[in-house]
Amino acid sequence: MSENTNEIGAEEIGSDNSLLVVDDDAPFRQRLARAMEKRGFAPVMAESVAEGLAVVRSTPPAYAVIDLRLEDGNGLDVVEALREVRPEAKAVVLTGYGAIATAVAAVKIGAADYLSKPADAEDVLNALLSRGGDKPPPPENPMSADRVRWEHIQRVFELCDRNVSETARRLNMHRRTLQRILAKRSPR
Repeated sequence: MSENTNEIGAEEIGSDNSLLVVDDDAPFRQRLARAMEKRGFAPVMAESVAEGLAVVRSTPPAYAVIDLRLEDGNGLDVVEALREVRPEAKAVVLTGYGAIATAVAAVKIGAADYLSKPADAEDVLNALLSRGGDKPPPPENPMSADRVRWEHIQRVFELCDRNVSETARRLNMHRRTLQRILAKRSPR
């Protein structure tokens, strides 16, 4: 990234460049915080809902990037708390388990955007700095239909505590078919 781009980003960020990054994946959280710092933000990191809420209550940030599923609860609680204490703050929700219902819930409680992991720093920056009427560009490398199906099956499998019979019942699929799908590598 060139120096000129950093300056433009810093101007768009404004005078309050405080950023809260809440994610329980430590390497991802640290990489994202470093990348956002290079783009002009002053990141503060938290690894749980409790830590995120403490930061929001003590020094509410102007921007936030919050993981949806955290060890101790739902990241939407942090978004909601941020909206209560600082309504103009822009929050982006990240998740590895994308679903329309949670995306709608995130936007309803005040999130500026909802991104699927792995999201890079540019995606996060664009979401944080987007204007209300901006439409995000379509993804350059969207997941294939096979990959989306595989991700959904994996998510339901995890939600069922890796119980094959329960997962097959919820997906309305034969248990042996599910076992074959789970034994294969993920599609690209």
